[in-house]
Amino acid sequence: MNKQFNQFRFWAIGLATSWLALFVLVPSLMVLVTSFLTRDADFLIQYQFSLEGWKSVLDPSFISLLWDSVFMAMMTAAICLSIAYPFSICLMGLPQRWRSIILFLLIVPFWTNSLVRIYAIQFMLGKKGLINQGLEFVGLIDKPLDLLYSQFAVIFGLSYILLPFMILPIYSSMEKLDFKLLDAAKDLGANATERLLRITLPLTLPGIIAGCLMVILPAMGMFFVADLLGGSKHALLGNVIKNQFIQTRDWPFGAALSILMIALLSFMLWLYYRATKMSNRAGGINDSNF
Repeated sequence: MNKQFNQFRFWAIGLATSWLALFVLVPSLMVLVTSFLTRDADFLIQYQFSLEGWKSVLDPSFISLLWDSVFMAMMTAAICLSIAYPFSICLMGLPQRWRSIILFLLIVPFWTNSLVRIYAIQFMLGKKGLINQGLEFVGLIDKPLDLLYSQFAVIFGLSYILLPFMILPIYSSMEKLDFKLLDAAKDLGANATERLLRITLPLTLPGIIAGCLMVILPAMGMFFVADLLGGSKHALLGNVIKNQFIQTRDWPFGAALSILMIALLSFMLWLYYRATKMSNRAGGINDSNF
């Protein structure tokens, strides 16, 4: 029995490792190597060492675009967090049956393609969309607002799509919270604000960071949201990478940008690891909510 189990474990781990090596590690190494090659207009790349791709990353115009992309991703994360955290607290106060129903409703939009949902938002934010018509109907505005093809539209679309990715890890971390600590703090005289700031927030910090991770990086890469809602003025990092590989055909620069995104992901994972370790040291939850 043990021999069969060991064989099963060997093949299961071996297949998973082979899959990751073939479809994650090898492509990532190819992208890394490409970032150090020379651009070629006819054959895309020349197998000649060059740092031009990485020099383009330091170009001031790109840094400005990178900052805009990071700003929109951070704003999206802040909006999602400001909605998700109170929502999760309210959800914890409901009976288990209602929690399951609401969580089910939360994931129902995932059954529809995100591109279709972005087209729906485009319809809402247009000059003849639901928002402008509603504001005109109640008399708040005299003429339609330019909501579409703006930074606001991009952040709105990203927040709408990525909000569940912030709610789920925060709710998961709150489910593991030991509420006896809150009762003890209340008995010792701590008010609601003190209990939130000194107990709930620190012990749910891994969930917050996990949620931010699951929002910020996808937000920087969702080029179709910026294409449909931001026009050509408000591009994300994903738009730049897509354009380098498809339109401009500057593969070394596109590969350098892709490596930059992987480095950002690694840095955020390190932050998550540190937050989880700090929370566990304080007697909090583990990292199973990620």
